[in-house]
Amino acid sequence: MTGEFDLRALLAERGGERYDLHARHLNHQLPRMLHTLGFDKVYERAEGAHFWDADGNEYLDMLAGFGVMGLGRHHPVVRKALHDVLDAQLADLTRFDCQPLPGLLAERLLAHSPHLDRVFFGNSGTEAVETALKFARYATGRPRVVYCAHAFHGLTTGALSVNGEKGFRDGFAPLLPDTAIELGDLDALERELRKGDVAGFVLEPIQGKGVHAAPPGFLRAAQELLHRHGALLIADEVQTGLGRTGDFYAYQHEEGVEPDLVCVAKALSGGYVPVGATIGKDWIFKKVYSSMDRVLVHSASFGSNAQAMAAGLAVLSVMESEDTVAHVRRTGDLLAGRLRELVPRYELLKEIRGRGLMIGIEFGKPKSLGLRGRWTMLQAARKGLFAQMVVVPLLQRHRILTQVSGDHLEVIKLIPPLVIDEKDVDRFVTAFTAVMDDAHGGGGLLWDFGKTLVKQAVAAS
Repeated sequence: MTGEFDLRALLAERGGERYDLHARHLNHQLPRMLHTLGFDKVYERAEGAHFWDADGNEYLDMLAGFGVMGLGRHHPVVRKALHDVLDAQLADLTRFDCQPLPGLLAERLLAHSPHLDRVFFGNSGTEAVETALKFARYATGRPRVVYCAHAFHGLTTGALSVNGEKGFRDGFAPLLPDTAIELGDLDALERELRKGDVAGFVLEPIQGKGVHAAPPGFLRAAQELLHRHGALLIADEVQTGLGRTGDFYAYQHEEGVEPDLVCVAKALSGGYVPVGATIGKDWIFKKVYSSMDRVLVHSASFGSNAQAMAAGLAVLSVMESEDTVAHVRRTGDLLAGRLRELVPRYELLKEIRGRGLMIGIEFGKPKSLGLRGRWTMLQAARKGLFAQMVVVPLLQRHRILTQVSGDHLEVIKLIPPLVIDEKDVDRFVTAFTAVMDDAHGGGGLLWDFGKTLVKQAVAAS
């Protein structure tokens, strides 16, 4: 055999260089940030909602790769499906045939997507959003898309155009003709629709940044307004879809909501193979692909590849056989309920919100004089430092991985693997309680670390 390659030997020889390699050849700010926070661990093995470092220490994952690891890491059913598809040596991506796996995954995905008819498979959540934007503009013949302030829909140019956070957009103009409104503001939506140039309205039913849900009744009312003005409702379920919020899609929490286009990705991958899907109504697809001349007017080189399709089929099979959605509902209610019991106990703890296993923990200004002084010091340096102060000891002392829900926000977002159980909930609440006890004690390592963060924030400003 020529060109022999030994991956295990390569990792054994050079795996210890991981942070140096990133600093030299990739985004050099990532290792810098990880070193600063003390997040520069060397993780070597993972299973389900847990992983282990080089010293054999076990960690609880409450981040799930920003939602990618819906079934946790290395689910045996998904692993077997990928071994099987590789061993099958399929004639994949010929570009001029119709392989069975994309059709089978589309069929299974549509079974969970009532009122939707067709699927386009791409490679990521941002690509799923790009597809929805293109389809909406072509199907309606209009140029503009309305989105929500503080939204996150991806970072490619089209998706960035509907990104509601200035920090991501700065320096990348010109973008597409799009307009932001506040989540829940029907009057603002109607004002934009009256201008007659709006193709659609894209939103996350629960915003990832800050974990804010659309107000009750907003989605249905927005849908009625959009359809009255000939525009489309686009639901970005990249993070909220596939059971994350206790229904298969987050928009299903509100009766009567039937989006024209739905974007999914992340958890559909099984944590292995990048995949995105844009699911839509028949008439939209038939308008975009209106003739044989337009058969490739929108496509993706690696879209519908056999490995991604096999992973997606395995994920949906596991979710159905293990009744993942019901498990999420039960576990999410337990976790949120336990955390809400702590709110009256801690003056720094403002609110617990969210649905299913997408939970926001928001901190706020305390009333007592001593704590208020420390809080004000942090806020003056940089908003969001207190939440980061909580994230760090959760990892360093309790070996639980979490992260803040966005820049300049005093909110931690919990999006653990959907397979966490009651024991994991108890472990998190116990650890979080210990960190809150320390924070309210008025001293100790937590506030010392806060001072370090303040110095760094001041130096960076």
